[in-house]
Amino acid sequence: MKGATGSSHSGTGSWLVQRATAVVLALALPGLTICLLVAWPTDFAGWQALFAPRWSQVLIMLTGAALALHAWVGMRDIFMDYIHPVRLRLALYLAVIATLAGSMVWLAAILFGTPGSTP
Repeated sequence: MKGATGSSHSGTGSWLVQRATAVVLALALPGLTICLLVAWPTDFAGWQALFAPRWSQVLIMLTGAALALHAWVGMRDIFMDYIHPVRLRLALYLAVIATLAGSMVWLAAILFGTPGSTP
């Protein structure tokens, strides 16, 4: 049994999560790029109109969540393979988790914040 720095039997699950989030990103990012190119917002009001529909907000949030999860699994695997001092590895885990979680909270605040408010 492994301690706090890794868990036993997590390889297959991590592999599946990495591949599933890659598929989500491969489908969502080209669609979002096409929407941006078609709408081509030139001012703040254009950007607000582009992201005003609830379906657009949900799609962006799900894509962001997939990106954060994809990044977490990749960084966790890199740290497990290449960072051997346990305290450093745990500190890096915490830094990555805090950064990704903070980014997701910030994205949610931007997307689902008060309508009509400006940054």
